[in-house]
Amino acid sequence: MRVFSGIQPTGTLHLGNYFGMLRNAVKLQNEGNECFYSIVNLHAITLPQDPEALKKHTIEVAATMLAVGIDPEKSILFVQSDVPEHIQLAWVLSCIAPFGQMGRMIQFKEKTEKEAAALNLGLFSYPVLQAADILLYKADLVPVGKDQAQHLELCRELATKFNTRYGDFFPVPETLHPKITKVVGLDGSAKMSKSANNYIGITEDRESIWKKLKPAATDPARVTRSDPGNPFICNIYKLHELFSPKNDIEIVIDGCQTAKIGCIDCKQILFEHMDSHLKPIRDRYNEWMSDTKKVEAVLADGAEKARGIARETLAEVYDLVGFSYASK
Repeated sequence: MRVFSGIQPTGTLHLGNYFGMLRNAVKLQNEGNECFYSIVNLHAITLPQDPEALKKHTIEVAATMLAVGIDPEKSILFVQSDVPEHIQLAWVLSCIAPFGQMGRMIQFKEKTEKEAAALNLGLFSYPVLQAADILLYKADLVPVGKDQAQHLELCRELATKFNTRYGDFFPVPETLHPKITKVVGLDGSAKMSKSANNYIGITEDRESIWKKLKPAATDPARVTRSDPGNPFICNIYKLHELFSPKNDIEIVIDGCQTAKIGCIDCKQILFEHMDSHLKPIRDRYNEWMSDTKKVEAVLADGAEKARGIARETLAEVYDLVGFSYASK
């Protein structure tokens, strides 16, 4: 089965990225699927980016993906802009994409309300490029969060529409949602994200993790140390479920409900398990970042493999629509 997934190089990858996409990507790879994992830097510039920061973040994201277990011997890891066929296929798909439907995309409408001054054509056509990313490799399965469900449905519609017009060509990809749909941020009120600054980075050092975890929001009912609480509404408990063993989770539940332990005690237990889990990833990341030429070599090799397949797909697409393809 062919799998495609992409991630933007917009800064430090956090626990939401880890549990939402990266762990699943490693699992799919290790199950023997043919996996294509792309750092989608073309999508990143739909909002203003500092060029040097974008280059730096691209390498950092690649190193993080390698550190969590993406294996370039099993998967194809590459940078989107290194395979120009993504843009070429996006143009073909944009010519069959319904304009009205594009304007109804939920994420576009949300950004229209929040960032009207930053709106641009790239942001409007973002889902078409996303569809090209997937269809270029004739992916059967796309692991994404539920916030991308509408975009994936458009991809399926574009594949079907192309097939109806030009003949049965693209597989209509299935969507795979992660079991963990949302990691709550440290503020306890929204999902973990860089824009909300409520995140813990996958590769952050021990001191930095504790500095962020210590003041994190907890059950508001626990005003004083002696107040009992409800762990099931607390974002720290939700993180315990991701990192802590069953015995310690039971201690946390009882300790919170009976006020045997305070919130800082609860956080210290979580911190030790979290750091123990992340330390091997952090060490591998630091090893990759100590020689970024090796990261660049992995990405170059991945781009060469990806482009070999992308050329074949685009040559067939061009022939179907009546174009010649000089690179085939």
